[in-house]
Amino acid sequence: MKKSIAIAGNSGPKVRSDCEIVLELKTEGGINIDLTSKVKVLYGESIKDLVVEVLDFFGVKHADIKINDSGALPFVIAARMESAVKQLISTNLEYLPGFLKENSYTTTRDRFRFSRLYLPGNTPGLMINAGLHSADGIILDLEDSVAPEKKDEARILVRNALRQINFCGAERMVRINQGERGLEDLHFVIPHNVNLVLLPKCESADYIKQVEEVIAAIKMKLNLKNKVFLMPIIESALGIENSFEIARGSENVVAIAIGLEDYTADLGVPRTMDGKESFYARTRLVVAAKAACIQPIDSVFSDVADMEALKQNVLVSKSLGFEGMGCIHPRQVSVIKLGFAPDKTDIEKAKKIVLAFETAKLKGLGVVALGSKMIDPPVVARAQKIIDLAIRLNLISSGWMNEIPPIELKTLK
Repeated sequence: MKKSIAIAGNSGPKVRSDCEIVLELKTEGGINIDLTSKVKVLYGESIKDLVVEVLDFFGVKHADIKINDSGALPFVIAARMESAVKQLISTNLEYLPGFLKENSYTTTRDRFRFSRLYLPGNTPGLMINAGLHSADGIILDLEDSVAPEKKDEARILVRNALRQINFCGAERMVRINQGERGLEDLHFVIPHNVNLVLLPKCESADYIKQVEEVIAAIKMKLNLKNKVFLMPIIESALGIENSFEIARGSENVVAIAIGLEDYTADLGVPRTMDGKESFYARTRLVVAAKAACIQPIDSVFSDVADMEALKQNVLVSKSLGFEGMGCIHPRQVSVIKLGFAPDKTDIEKAKKIVLAFETAKLKGLGVVALGSKMIDPPVVARAQKIIDLAIRLNLISSGWMNEIPPIELKTLK
């Protein structure tokens, strides 16, 4: 028997900025809407008008709709309505809300990705103000944080969020699902200016090639020119062993991350605070990333209440060569960003190295030394990277070189 009633969205005492919609298709009687909402007096008519507009877009002329609203924004209501309709009728139509011009930006492969904030893809209340948390990247998650029965709904909500939420300059990221479902997810995010796609539980470069083929087909069909970067997440022993091939799987792979919860589960051992059980995997991934000239990104820290432990974890992560971590709560963002940023000692040392090298070039000198330490191109490149990062983070001014007195140089014979 064909289904005639559909339920989409969420309701409950702890749910905010969402709505639950019960849709029943009829053969006559027009559109009947039963709305429960605390903002009914102010916005009741506009909510009903939007519902009627969405139903008309999909050709639905007769239906009973019950809406339990907890302050959902129009793009959320539209997503929930579309999800309910598509449970009952087969259609390729998409009801797309307007696209914010503030979200038209692109990003670069070398931008820093110290902090990336995970947000459940089916929980709009956590998405709406995400850009205000100042994370380097915001991840709308379609994978682990979404229940299996809600994944189709989450796709539509994430699509609308990419169009309607102001990310405030953060890199616009989506973590898709694994395998074939993940390839299908791409059709809901690539057309809407996603900057970077995370590939969970990646175990081979072959899957990256499949992802690239789907992205290329979507972009060609829609004549899209925007760059879409990739970040594979390694979460198994096989993935670790293949990490270098994965890191080089595409020119669009700009970073590679490790997921320690699934990795330790794959090993059959508990994840511990000191991380001895994952030391090999983390260092192997860092080496693979550095060899492939991309960014190594560490796993999330699961204790959202212990900021001191998080700080120490960041320092260890940085010492291993990682260049960022995942965040599962906004309060973790500032600790992680500060921890991965160059400290005062690093900056001052880098300044001296770069100054010495630049002064030597002006004097026509070859190899130079600062104190007893030789300065060669790799050392200078490392120091310049710290300087560039400090400037981008507003830790020093772009004219810092004019603020330091000349230092003495010694030519090495």
